[in-house]
Amino acid sequence: MTVQEKITQGKVCLGIELGSTRIKATLIDDAFAPIASGAHDWENRLENGYWTYSLDDIHSGIQSCYADLKKDVSEKYGVTLQNIGAIGISAMMHGYMAFDKDGKLLVPFRTWRNTTTEQAAFELTRLFNFNIPQRWSIAHLYQAILNNEPHLSQLAYINTLAGYIHYTLTGKRCVGVGEASGMFPISGGNYDGAMLDKFNGAAAAKGFSKDIREILPEVLTAGENGGTLTAEGAKFLDPAGDLKAGAPLCPPEGDAGTGMAATNAVLPKTGNVSAGTSIFSMLVLEKNLTKVYPEIDIVTTPDGAPVAMVHCNNCTSELDAWVRLFDEVLQLAGSSIPKPKLYDLLYVNSLTADPDCGGVMAYNYLSGEPVTAVENGKPMYFRTPDAKMNIANFFRAQIYSAVAALKTGMDILFEKEQVTAEQFTGHGGLFKTEGVAQQYLADALNTPVSVMKTAGEGGSWGIALLAAYMLDGKGKTLPAWLDSEVFSGMEKQTRQPEEKGRQGFAEYMKLYIAGLAAEKMLGGV
Repeated sequence: MTVQEKITQGKVCLGIELGSTRIKATLIDDAFAPIASGAHDWENRLENGYWTYSLDDIHSGIQSCYADLKKDVSEKYGVTLQNIGAIGISAMMHGYMAFDKDGKLLVPFRTWRNTTTEQAAFELTRLFNFNIPQRWSIAHLYQAILNNEPHLSQLAYINTLAGYIHYTLTGKRCVGVGEASGMFPISGGNYDGAMLDKFNGAAAAKGFSKDIREILPEVLTAGENGGTLTAEGAKFLDPAGDLKAGAPLCPPEGDAGTGMAATNAVLPKTGNVSAGTSIFSMLVLEKNLTKVYPEIDIVTTPDGAPVAMVHCNNCTSELDAWVRLFDEVLQLAGSSIPKPKLYDLLYVNSLTADPDCGGVMAYNYLSGEPVTAVENGKPMYFRTPDAKMNIANFFRAQIYSAVAALKTGMDILFEKEQVTAEQFTGHGGLFKTEGVAQQYLADALNTPVSVMKTAGEGGSWGIALLAAYMLDGKGKTLPAWLDSEVFSGMEKQTRQPEEKGRQGFAEYMKLYIAGLAAEKMLGGV
């Protein structure tokens, strides 16, 4: 069957993910290969003290992305996209969208980026004995209760961005369990009942009498049917009117869950590391942690397994700034190298450096870094008086700094909780030069690190896979289905930790941790 026939017969699945700076759509065929894509760039805004996207931005953005996908299908295959086998919606996790009984948005969407819920996060963490980060939906709701915000009198329910788009398309108010785990703690595949009761009691003491169970969306697991595309939903997504109603939708998921699906990191002891402007790791746990750690968030896979997440605010931005500086030196000398080639040159040359960077130290903190308790960041570089100062050591220190804060969080899991990891899959800009940052991460975590060619497809491909799994999971669990149906023949490159590199990174971290006192002091200036 040709690709054109697959499209016209609806043997395709669509995934759409609304990220922080881009909305992306990926269409896959019944062999799970991407066959078309669309995109729309957007930016959040700071309004009245909150980072937000307006409803107009959300609606026009997803319609623009879908229109771009339709155009790609038409130009590549000469057909109009009308029939879709299954659809999945994903978006940046957490945040707060509050609605009244008629579906009216009561306050502008408050995104994960807001840090206005410190008091609520602290009180709920203590109440639940469970780490509640500021970006979680329940922290936003409880902060609104603490602030006695006027909109609460009309509040009927809350949702995430993915849940809202899903509701717009289907009329069903639900989220996948991975997405739900960034709204409220999960136990046994649903919201934790004891914590729901504790929240109701604490909220009632503050004058909020509504039952949290009625406010949160229904929780579904990967493979379950999340509803059907309505005629109104089809018209919303495709105002041109070509898209036909009736396609089933999988439960909407957050970007963490789709990243796990896209990297086949859903089995216990497997994980993934996403490294771009920020960096975070996800490691699927065999059992719950014994203690609460503010450095570690507990979320779930799309099929409900517990996951330890270490999220760091800073990764490649400072490294990119130094590459621009080296590029400027070349231009002053009347020379020029294409940026991708310059990155490759500096990355590959760093492999000749001393494994401990020879006494050269870098901090990539453009913003604060909660994992290392740095409130306000300042990029910083220093070296010991006897340091071996050369380009290789300097740039290797910059790459090390991109993953050093992450290592401090992961060390809690490895050393204090004795958690075992068999493999991580890396994806994101840090890994574009083959085998370099990948090797350093393997050394840092003392765990094999793989990079797949498809990892660059991102979360829109991941949510398209979850839609395909719902459509025909062949009676298999999600991990078994991904292993046998999607990734069995997938090309990947794996780097094993090397003893010299492992020891070198450990020595680098001793100096890094010692210098954090200076970083914290500098941040207060």
